[in-house]
Amino acid sequence: MKTFSFILTPAVLMLLMAAGWTSAYKPVILVHGILSGPRSFKMLTGFIKKAHPGTEVTAVDLFNYGNSTKPMWKQVEGFGKVIQKIMEKSPEGVHLLCFSQGGLICRGLLSTLPNHNVHSFIALSSPLAGQFGVPDVLLRYFPLSARELVYLLCYTKDLQESISMCNYWNDPHRRRRYLKYSNFLPLLNGEKPHSKMAAWRKNFLRIKKLVLIGGPDDNVITPWQSSFFGFYNHNEVVVEMKEQTFYKKNTFGLKTLDTRGDISVCSQPGVKHVKWHSNKKVFDKCIKKWLD
Repeated sequence: MKTFSFILTPAVLMLLMAAGWTSAYKPVILVHGILSGPRSFKMLTGFIKKAHPGTEVTAVDLFNYGNSTKPMWKQVEGFGKVIQKIMEKSPEGVHLLCFSQGGLICRGLLSTLPNHNVHSFIALSSPLAGQFGVPDVLLRYFPLSARELVYLLCYTKDLQESISMCNYWNDPHRRRRYLKYSNFLPLLNGEKPHSKMAAWRKNFLRIKKLVLIGGPDDNVITPWQSSFFGFYNHNEVVVEMKEQTFYKKNTFGLKTLDTRGDISVCSQPGVKHVKWHSNKKVFDKCIKKWLD
Protein backbone atom coordinates (compact mmCIF):
# COMPACT_ATOMS: atom_id res chain seq x y z
CA MET A 1 0.00 0.00 0.00
CA LYS A 2 1.34 3.36 -0.96
CA THR A 3 1.38 6.17 1.59
CA PHE A 4 1.62 9.87 0.94
CA SER A 5 3.25 12.55 3.02
CA PHE A 6 4.32 16.12 2.59
CA ILE A 7 6.44 18.63 4.42
CA LEU A 8 4.56 21.53 5.96
CA THR A 9 6.65 24.28 4.45
CA PRO A 10 5.84 27.98 5.01
CA ALA A 11 4.45 28.09 1.47
CA VAL A 12 2.12 25.15 2.15
CA LEU A 13 1.07 26.67 5.45
CA MET A 14 0.16 29.92 3.71
CA LEU A 15 -1.94 28.02 1.19
CA LEU A 16 -3.76 26.19 3.97
CA MET A 17 -4.45 29.46 5.76
CA ALA A 18 -5.76 31.00 2.56
CA ALA A 19 -8.02 27.99 2.10
CA GLY A 20 -9.49 28.46 5.54
CA TRP A 21 -7.71 25.56 7.25
CA THR A 22 -6.97 27.58 10.38
CA SER A 23 -9.04 27.56 13.56
CA ALA A 24 -11.91 30.01 13.52
CA TYR A 25 -11.94 32.27 16.57
CA LYS A 26 -15.12 33.99 17.60
CA PRO A 27 -15.31 37.74 16.93
CA VAL A 28 -14.44 39.95 19.91
CA ILE A 29 -16.42 43.11 20.65
CA LEU A 30 -14.87 45.79 22.87
CA VAL A 31 -16.86 48.41 24.81
CA HIS A 32 -14.95 51.31 26.37
CA GLY A 33 -15.37 53.06 29.70
CA ILE A 34 -16.29 56.56 30.78
CA LEU A 35 -14.40 59.51 29.25
CA SER A 36 -12.74 57.14 26.82
CA GLY A 37 -13.18 55.77 23.31
CA PRO A 38 -12.23 52.93 20.95
CA ARG A 39 -8.63 54.15 20.55
CA SER A 40 -7.94 53.10 24.16
CA PHE A 41 -8.12 49.48 22.98
CA LYS A 42 -5.25 49.71 20.49
CA MET A 43 -2.83 47.59 22.55
CA LEU A 44 -5.49 45.12 23.65
CA THR A 45 -6.53 44.62 20.03
CA GLY A 46 -2.90 43.89 19.21
CA PHE A 47 -2.66 41.34 22.03
CA ILE A 48 -5.77 39.54 20.75
CA LYS A 49 -4.71 39.45 17.11
CA LYS A 50 -1.23 38.21 17.97
CA ALA A 51 -2.54 35.47 20.26
CA HIS A 52 -5.37 34.49 17.92
CA PRO A 53 -4.48 35.43 14.33
CA GLY A 54 -7.44 36.22 12.14
CA THR A 55 -9.75 37.22 14.99
CA GLU A 56 -12.21 39.94 14.05
CA VAL A 57 -11.95 42.60 16.76
CA THR A 58 -14.40 45.51 16.89
CA ALA A 59 -13.96 48.39 19.32
CA VAL A 60 -17.37 50.02 19.14
CA ASP A 61 -17.08 53.65 18.08
CA LEU A 62 -19.96 55.18 20.02
CA PHE A 63 -20.55 57.49 23.01
CA ASN A 64 -16.91 58.49 23.08
CA TYR A 65 -15.20 60.74 25.64
CA GLY A 66 -17.61 63.49 26.79
CA ASN A 67 -20.57 61.63 25.31
CA SER A 68 -19.78 58.67 27.55
CA THR A 69 -21.48 60.53 30.39
CA LYS A 70 -24.85 60.21 28.66
CA PRO A 71 -27.43 58.25 30.69
CA MET A 72 -26.84 54.52 30.84
CA TRP A 73 -30.08 53.32 29.26
CA LYS A 74 -29.43 55.56 26.26
CA GLN A 75 -25.97 54.03 25.89
CA VAL A 76 -27.32 50.50 26.33
CA GLU A 77 -29.76 51.14 23.51
CA GLY A 78 -27.10 52.62 21.22
CA PHE A 79 -24.43 50.00 21.86
CA GLY A 80 -27.09 47.29 21.65
CA LYS A 81 -28.06 48.25 18.10
CA VAL A 82 -24.46 48.16 16.90
CA ILE A 83 -23.61 44.92 18.68
CA GLN A 84 -26.81 43.25 17.51
CA LYS A 85 -25.72 43.77 13.89
CA ILE A 86 -22.32 42.22 14.59
CA MET A 87 -23.95 39.22 16.27
CA GLU A 88 -26.30 38.69 13.33
CA LYS A 89 -23.24 38.30 11.09
CA SER A 90 -21.64 35.88 13.57
CA PRO A 91 -24.00 32.93 14.09
CA GLU A 92 -21.22 30.98 15.79
CA GLY A 93 -21.27 33.49 18.64
CA VAL A 94 -19.15 36.39 19.88
CA HIS A 95 -17.11 37.39 22.91
CA LEU A 96 -17.93 40.64 24.70
CA LEU A 97 -15.07 42.38 26.51
CA CYS A 98 -16.14 45.51 28.36
CA PHE A 99 -14.02 47.92 30.38
CA SER A 100 -15.05 49.96 33.43
CA GLN A 101 -18.43 51.63 32.88
CA GLY A 102 -18.63 49.57 29.71
CA GLY A 103 -19.13 46.47 31.85
CA LEU A 104 -22.41 47.86 33.14
CA ILE A 105 -23.46 48.89 29.64
CA CYS A 106 -22.82 45.31 28.57
CA ARG A 107 -24.77 43.97 31.51
CA GLY A 108 -27.65 46.14 30.40
CA LEU A 109 -27.67 44.93 26.82
CA LEU A 110 -27.14 41.27 27.82
CA SER A 111 -30.21 41.55 30.04
CA THR A 112 -32.41 43.28 27.49
CA LEU A 113 -31.41 41.53 24.22
CA PRO A 114 -33.45 38.31 24.07
CA ASN A 115 -31.55 36.57 21.27
CA HIS A 116 -27.94 37.53 21.86
CA ASN A 117 -25.25 34.93 21.18
CA VAL A 118 -22.52 36.16 23.53
CA HIS A 119 -20.27 33.31 24.59
CA SER A 120 -17.85 34.93 27.06
CA PHE A 121 -18.75 38.18 28.82
CA ILE A 122 -15.50 39.60 30.19
CA ALA A 123 -15.93 42.51 32.61
CA LEU A 124 -12.57 44.28 32.92
CA SER A 125 -12.40 46.35 36.10
CA SER A 126 -16.08 47.30 36.06
CA PRO A 127 -18.19 48.72 38.91
CA LEU A 128 -20.64 45.84 38.59
CA ALA A 129 -22.15 46.33 42.04
CA GLY A 130 -21.97 50.12 41.84
CA GLN A 131 -19.59 52.95 42.63
CA PHE A 132 -19.03 54.91 45.85
CA GLY A 133 -16.09 57.13 45.03
CA VAL A 134 -15.52 60.03 42.62
CA PRO A 135 -12.39 59.66 40.43
CA ASP A 136 -10.38 62.85 39.94
CA VAL A 137 -11.17 62.91 36.21
CA LEU A 138 -14.88 63.21 37.00
CA LEU A 139 -14.71 66.00 39.54
CA ARG A 140 -15.64 68.64 36.98
CA TYR A 141 -18.96 66.86 36.51
CA PHE A 142 -19.57 66.77 40.26
CA PRO A 143 -19.29 70.08 42.13
CA LEU A 144 -19.60 68.09 45.34
CA SER A 145 -16.28 66.30 45.68
CA ALA A 146 -17.11 64.59 48.99
CA ARG A 147 -18.62 61.21 48.14
CA GLU A 148 -20.94 61.39 51.15
CA LEU A 149 -22.75 64.31 49.47
CA VAL A 150 -22.93 63.10 45.87
CA TYR A 151 -26.31 61.51 46.55
CA LEU A 152 -27.75 65.04 46.77
CA LEU A 153 -27.03 65.37 43.06
CA CYS A 154 -27.32 61.81 41.82
CA TYR A 155 -30.51 60.78 43.55
CA THR A 156 -32.64 63.26 41.66
CA LYS A 157 -34.71 62.78 38.54
CA ASP A 158 -32.73 65.37 36.56
CA LEU A 159 -29.30 63.78 37.04
CA GLN A 160 -30.61 60.24 36.69
CA GLU A 161 -31.68 61.34 33.22
CA SER A 162 -28.44 63.10 32.33
CA ILE A 163 -25.27 61.67 34.00
CA SER A 164 -24.24 58.05 33.54
CA MET A 165 -22.35 57.65 36.81
CA CYS A 166 -25.44 58.69 38.75
CA ASN A 167 -27.18 55.63 37.32
CA TYR A 168 -24.82 53.33 39.22
CA TRP A 169 -23.91 55.55 42.16
CA ASN A 170 -24.55 53.26 45.13
CA ASP A 171 -24.43 55.11 48.44
CA PRO A 172 -24.53 52.48 51.21
CA HIS A 173 -25.75 55.12 53.67
CA ARG A 174 -28.70 56.19 51.49
CA ARG A 175 -30.25 52.87 50.59
CA ARG A 176 -33.83 54.10 50.45
CA ARG A 177 -32.96 57.00 48.16
CA TYR A 178 -30.89 54.72 45.95
CA LEU A 179 -33.83 52.38 45.47
CA LYS A 180 -36.28 55.23 45.00
CA TYR A 181 -34.37 57.34 42.48
CA SER A 182 -31.79 55.18 40.72
CA ASN A 183 -33.28 54.00 37.43
CA PHE A 184 -30.54 51.64 36.22
CA LEU A 185 -28.42 49.55 38.61
CA PRO A 186 -31.17 48.47 41.05
CA LEU A 187 -33.24 47.36 38.05
CA LEU A 188 -30.35 45.32 36.62
CA ASN A 189 -29.67 43.79 40.03
CA GLY A 190 -33.32 43.04 40.67
CA GLU A 191 -33.10 45.08 43.87
CA LYS A 192 -36.08 47.07 42.64
CA PRO A 193 -38.67 44.50 41.47
CA HIS A 194 -40.14 45.01 37.99
CA SER A 195 -42.19 43.08 35.45
CA LYS A 196 -39.23 42.17 33.20
CA MET A 197 -37.06 40.52 35.85
CA ALA A 198 -37.69 36.94 34.70
CA ALA A 199 -37.08 37.80 31.02
CA TRP A 200 -33.91 39.73 31.83
CA ARG A 201 -32.56 36.85 33.93
CA LYS A 202 -33.26 34.41 31.09
CA ASN A 203 -31.47 36.69 28.62
CA PHE A 204 -28.44 37.18 30.87
CA LEU A 205 -28.11 33.45 31.40
CA ARG A 206 -27.59 32.91 27.67
CA ILE A 207 -23.89 33.68 28.21
CA LYS A 208 -21.65 30.66 28.56
CA LYS A 209 -18.98 32.27 30.75
CA LEU A 210 -18.77 35.33 33.01
CA VAL A 211 -15.20 36.52 33.55
CA LEU A 212 -14.61 39.07 36.33
CA ILE A 213 -11.29 40.94 36.40
CA GLY A 214 -10.10 43.52 38.93
CA GLY A 215 -7.55 44.27 41.61
CA PRO A 216 -6.77 46.10 44.86
CA ASP A 217 -4.61 48.82 43.28
CA ASP A 218 -7.20 50.00 40.76
CA ASN A 219 -7.67 53.40 42.50
CA VAL A 220 -10.89 54.23 40.62
CA ILE A 221 -13.46 51.47 41.15
CA THR A 222 -14.64 51.96 44.73
CA PRO A 223 -14.70 49.57 46.41
CA TRP A 224 -12.46 47.66 44.05
CA GLN A 225 -14.35 44.47 44.94
CA SER A 226 -17.30 45.88 42.98
CA SER A 227 -15.50 44.33 39.98
CA PHE A 228 -16.40 40.99 41.58
CA PHE A 229 -19.95 41.99 42.64
CA GLY A 230 -18.81 42.81 46.18
CA PHE A 231 -19.89 46.05 47.83
CA TYR A 232 -20.04 48.06 51.04
CA ASN A 233 -22.68 47.54 53.70
CA HIS A 234 -23.90 50.51 55.73
CA ASN A 235 -20.71 50.33 57.84
CA GLU A 236 -18.56 50.46 54.69
CA VAL A 237 -17.41 46.89 55.23
CA VAL A 238 -17.17 45.04 51.93
CA VAL A 239 -19.69 42.22 51.58
CA GLU A 240 -18.51 39.64 49.06
CA MET A 241 -20.58 38.49 46.09
CA LYS A 242 -22.03 35.33 47.61
CA GLU A 243 -23.31 37.27 50.62
CA GLN A 244 -25.07 39.90 48.51
CA THR A 245 -28.87 39.72 48.55
CA PHE A 246 -29.07 39.75 44.75
CA TYR A 247 -26.84 36.64 44.70
CA LYS A 248 -28.74 34.79 47.42
CA LYS A 249 -32.09 35.54 45.79
CA ASN A 250 -30.65 34.90 42.32
CA THR A 251 -32.50 37.94 41.03
CA PHE A 252 -30.62 38.21 37.73
CA GLY A 253 -28.98 34.80 37.41
CA LEU A 254 -25.63 35.31 39.15
CA LYS A 255 -26.08 32.35 41.49
CA THR A 256 -27.16 30.15 38.60
CA LEU A 257 -23.98 31.01 36.68
CA ASP A 258 -21.91 30.23 39.75
CA THR A 259 -23.69 26.92 40.31
CA ARG A 260 -23.06 26.04 36.66
CA GLY A 261 -19.36 26.70 37.25
CA ASP A 262 -19.42 29.48 34.69
CA ILE A 263 -17.94 32.36 36.70
CA SER A 264 -14.21 33.01 36.59
CA VAL A 265 -12.61 35.55 38.94
CA CYS A 266 -9.16 36.94 38.18
CA SER A 267 -7.55 39.33 40.68
CA GLN A 268 -4.38 41.12 39.65
CA PRO A 269 -2.53 43.47 42.05
CA GLY A 270 -0.39 46.36 40.93
CA VAL A 271 -2.59 47.53 38.04
CA LYS A 272 -3.98 51.08 37.90
CA HIS A 273 -7.42 51.57 36.40
CA VAL A 274 -6.31 53.11 33.11
CA LYS A 275 -3.76 50.33 32.51
CA TRP A 276 -5.97 47.23 32.54
CA HIS A 277 -6.45 47.08 28.78
CA SER A 278 -2.78 47.69 27.97
CA ASN A 279 -1.26 45.26 30.48
CA LYS A 280 0.10 42.15 28.76
CA LYS A 281 0.26 40.19 32.01
CA VAL A 282 -3.45 40.82 32.61
CA PHE A 283 -4.23 39.69 29.07
CA ASP A 284 -2.18 36.51 29.35
CA LYS A 285 -3.43 35.60 32.82
CA CYS A 286 -7.02 36.75 32.82
CA ILE A 287 -8.32 37.19 29.25
CA LYS A 288 -6.55 35.15 26.60
CA LYS A 289 -7.92 31.68 27.39
CA TRP A 290 -11.54 32.87 27.31
CA LEU A 291 -11.24 34.06 23.70
CA ASP A 292 -10.50 30.62 22.22
